[in-house]
Amino acid sequence: MEVQLAKTTPRQRKSTGRVMHEYKHGELKSGGGGKVTSRKQAIAIALSEAGASRKQSPRKKRKARAKTARKEARGRTGQQRSEGKSKVGARSPRKSTSRRRRKSTVRR
Repeated sequence: MEVQLAKTTPRQRKSTGRVMHEYKHGELKSGGGGKVTSRKQAIAIALSEAGASRKQSPRKKRKARAKTARKEARGRTGQQRSEGKSKVGARSPRKSTSRRRRKSTVRR
């Protein structure tokens, strides 16, 4: 008999990936503010933030998902702070290129 795991939405996978990225780069903090060093704890935080944990009630899952969405929209995640990005998965801002004025050439 197989155990049916809950399907995760693309949004949940994105949040989980972001949290694991923070963990890999040493940017993930626990609730008390300390750095997370345990891989299992990082996975638990990722599932909780994404609202994909089986240990939470549906109401808590909704609240966690909404809180994460607000945090990502404001650019308040560890990854966004360290990389200076405003959105999750955003590329770094482009440097403006100076446009040279074309000199009109007069043909004689």
